[in-house]
Amino acid sequence: MSARDWTLVYDGECAFCLKWVALLRRWDGRGRLAYLPLQDERAHALLPAFPRSALEAAMHLVAPDGVTRAGAAALPQILQLVPGGRPLAVLFSLPGARWAADRLYRLVARNRHRLGCGPEGDEALSADAPAGYVPGRRDH
Repeated sequence: MSARDWTLVYDGECAFCLKWVALLRRWDGRGRLAYLPLQDERAHALLPAFPRSALEAAMHLVAPDGVTRAGAAALPQILQLVPGGRPLAVLFSLPGARWAADRLYRLVARNRHRLGCGPEGDEALSADAPAGYVPGRRDH
């Protein structure tokens, strides 16, 4: 793995995901994030309790302490890590912002095959996630 503290696990076979990861890599000028496609065996070693279908359903941000945030719940922390992202991260503290971001993320995830990716949306996340897993909860 990388010496970076934070790891973003994403679908490396999804053209839509690859475009966003490329954008994030350019934005992440300080190199705070390591990027790991879920197809890499190291992703499964990093997140052994997560079935592949859960990893395919959403991006997963793994903190240095192992706390994992999935989907829209990862966005505020990602924004905290990239240069100039903090003001945008503050927007998530506004009433309803996290709810709206989650709904938008799920909508995109369900329809990403229309945007250049595979057929699955967020259904797999709820169906195959490890027992007790709640997207966005901080104690995974």
